[in-house]
Amino acid sequence: MMIRTIPFALLAFIFGALPPTSFAQPNKTPPPLTRTDTLRGALSPERTCYDVRWYHLDVTIDPSQKRIDGSTTIRFTGVHESQRLQVDLFANMNLNAITLDGGAPLAYTREYGAVFITLPRPLTPGESHDLIVQYGGEPRVAPRAPWEGGFIWTKDTVGNPWVAVACQGTGASLWWPNKDHQADEPDSMLISVTVPPGLEDVSNGRLRSVTKLAGGWTRYDWGVTYPINNYDVTVNVGKFAHFADVFYGADTLTLDYYVHPEHLQEAQRQFQQVKTMLACFERDFGPYPFPRDGYKLVQSPHLGMEHQTAVAYGNGFHNGYRRTSSSRYGLMFDFIIVHESAHEWWGNSVTSKDIADMWIHESFGAHAEALFVECNWGYDAMLDYVNSKKGQVGNLRPIIGLYGVNKEGSGDMYPKGSLMLHTFRGVLDNDSLWFGVIKGIAQTFRYQTITTEDIVRYVNTATGRDYTYFFNQYLRYASLPRLEVNLASKGSALSARYRWRADVTDFRMPIKVTTAPGKYSFISPTTAWQTLDLGTMNPNDFRVAEQLFYIDAQIRVNYQESD
Repeated sequence: MMIRTIPFALLAFIFGALPPTSFAQPNKTPPPLTRTDTLRGALSPERTCYDVRWYHLDVTIDPSQKRIDGSTTIRFTGVHESQRLQVDLFANMNLNAITLDGGAPLAYTREYGAVFITLPRPLTPGESHDLIVQYGGEPRVAPRAPWEGGFIWTKDTVGNPWVAVACQGTGASLWWPNKDHQADEPDSMLISVTVPPGLEDVSNGRLRSVTKLAGGWTRYDWGVTYPINNYDVTVNVGKFAHFADVFYGADTLTLDYYVHPEHLQEAQRQFQQVKTMLACFERDFGPYPFPRDGYKLVQSPHLGMEHQTAVAYGNGFHNGYRRTSSSRYGLMFDFIIVHESAHEWWGNSVTSKDIADMWIHESFGAHAEALFVECNWGYDAMLDYVNSKKGQVGNLRPIIGLYGVNKEGSGDMYPKGSLMLHTFRGVLDNDSLWFGVIKGIAQTFRYQTITTEDIVRYVNTATGRDYTYFFNQYLRYASLPRLEVNLASKGSALSARYRWRADVTDFRMPIKVTTAPGKYSFISPTTAWQTLDLGTMNPNDFRVAEQLFYIDAQIRVNYQESD
């Protein structure tokens, strides 16, 4: 998702696309954990006993009733013996019937959003089955999409029905039955959406067929041929004008745009940025991950969301984030196009197993903005853009959330996460290695669900050094590492005592400081005091390279009488 910001003059910043519970106040203390959190976030035996291979979501959407009805077919393989499995569907939605392989209806119980199904016999590992869940109801309405998830039932500017959904963090089970955990993605999916006369649906993947039904209703069948996380599955129902283009990059990639007819000319102008964005991201992250399924931008009634191959767009065909930015370079591109499309690599292709590690999506996604700026306007422009995010960081809660209970971390995963990656680039001090690591992560973990440990292990192997301490400090603790420097000026001589104060006991990040006026060199502080002779340098000339490193620098000067 995206970051929602308010101009600096207000001294308030709201971070969006953090998973929805945190959007309004990303650093507030989270509510106490409940049984609902465990059912939603834990990989229980009832979930791990089966591996989802394919979904067929088949729904009818009725905007006049604000209702959906349909079924989900879940094709899965048994992993270990169990006669009970868990599927998820919000408690306000009705369950009509559950069957296995075309057999008789199965018995089930419901506890909050969890549905526990009793099978006719225990699962056999490796055996494939089709579980069909028939359901319906009035899905949760989004209180404030996309930050608080649900359905959006509205009308376009000329009065046509307009329907969308955004459910990151809240959960895809608010509107369709599935195993609602990021650790298990299907290999592929079929999405069938039936809509009233005069309307159409745009969903993920490639349009396979359009079928006219009785009463003027129409069914749209969309095929997804890659793994997809549950919150990315989407519908966009309304009246759309369609135009298309082609991007010739690593593959010949189709570009399809769906907007309201009255906004067609604006979209044709604004969406020209897409090719530039794709070229930059393919340079830095590797080929677009989903070439068979194409790339789409779809006008949405909310600000935006990274729905795989059907990116939701609601930025009003303007640059910046709703025409604002903390950096002048942010007004040179459309924030939603760039940030949400970056998630095709970070979040959609490379997905965190647990929402606690959502920084993998959002820190890399936010830093992609800075790399896009560098790609188009140069290194100094990137420095301006990334450092402008410092005022948006709260440093009140860790970036990593709580595992196993569907709890994301602080909204700092956006600005601080981007600044962390920028800092790591400064630590490496080798852009060839830096860009190789970033692209390597994106390519090594394509179409996989991963953990923080997977990222850190890859970085340590690729660089040949152990940076576990670095990521632990920035991700697992709220506070920044503090560089304490005590300058002693005695006559014409200057010396510095320095150390790190950090939560990680072996924190030892190298950092650049001035060892002569205007000359930056690396020092290697640890948590123990060290001393550096600075010759005859004036204390006022001492600097820390804070444009390259996001830290808390505490510099004191003590003037001593010479002997």
